[in-house]
Amino acid sequence: MRFTHLTLENWRNFLNVDVPLERRTFAVGPNAAGKSNLLDAFRFLRDIADAGGGFQQAVQRRGGVSQLRSLHARRYPNVVLAVEVDLGEKKLWTYRLEFSQDNQRRPIVQREVVTHGDEVVRERPDSEDRKDATRLTQTHLEQVSANKPFRGIQEFFAKLRYLHLVPQLVRDPNRSVGVAQDPFGGDFLEQVARTTPKTRDSRLRKITESLRVAVPQLKTIELHRDARGVPHVRGLYEHWRKNAGWQSEDQFSDGTLRLMGLLWALLDGSYPLLLEEPELSLHPAVVRHIPKMMARLGRKVDRQILVSTHSADLLSDPGIMPSEVLLLSTTAEDTRVSLAANDRQLREMLEAGASMSEAALPKVAPKNAQQLALFGD
Repeated sequence: MRFTHLTLENWRNFLNVDVPLERRTFAVGPNAAGKSNLLDAFRFLRDIADAGGGFQQAVQRRGGVSQLRSLHARRYPNVVLAVEVDLGEKKLWTYRLEFSQDNQRRPIVQREVVTHGDEVVRERPDSEDRKDATRLTQTHLEQVSANKPFRGIQEFFAKLRYLHLVPQLVRDPNRSVGVAQDPFGGDFLEQVARTTPKTRDSRLRKITESLRVAVPQLKTIELHRDARGVPHVRGLYEHWRKNAGWQSEDQFSDGTLRLMGLLWALLDGSYPLLLEEPELSLHPAVVRHIPKMMARLGRKVDRQILVSTHSADLLSDPGIMPSEVLLLSTTAEDTRVSLAANDRQLREMLEAGASMSEAALPKVAPKNAQQLALFGD
């Protein structure tokens, strides 16, 4: 099950995006180009579909319609998100949402369309919406009474996973207070603890094997609870004194915690996974193997992984295909998104033996970046 196409109009940095998506997709661009905003389009749909969310909350969580609508949108047109989804059936599903705000600054659905192949399953506004405009403050996607004909879409969106683990949050002793399914790691250890023991132990064994390669002298990791019942992870490191090398998460390096979170996320489920700059805090030798891990896991569990990055080490993997790379480049008015496979010069460089990092990163590099070297003059 995966996203096969993304369309955006007037969404944050983007005036117009219309791109296909592979099972493994890398969004590549300079700082502030909108890589996070691109991934946030998927998170937005997840927040609408989530049982504890909804359309109003998803918009307000992001500061309102005025913060979501592109600053360069003309005459306050609608914000549009549309995705094509393969749920493992013969026909593809599409979900399209257009919205704006009313005079009370409430988010309002302007159009909501669900199709299955050539069949229109739901189209709004409908006759009931025209009788009662307040109905348009909610999507049918979030309503159990309304989404039965396309509930598979709602469940697919709701189970999407996003990860951008912040090590400081994992170390915080009050990390999980009022937090649930935090993509930044606030309840990461609680999520591990809630997993059934058999599954948890199996995953921790696999993670330990991988961490031994990246973390010198690590022998094993395990989950335990303190006197208050709060879960912690601890690792045993080789030491000349028996059992003297135990360290808990507050002593782990940023890289160890981020790699552990990444490995856990890769093993946790089969629905699409959004990863924000997974290379942070990791050694280049480790980063270079992340794409291979994604590809192997993707084949094993048929999981789609969408990644934002500007890491030359990550993009040096020779297995990355131009159809898997989205190039984000900034203009005076917006950020353009193009498929690397459609760039003839880039394809020619790859055919000549260049790596994806050598071919793609110069195309999306900030202009005049060399002037930073003059800082302080």
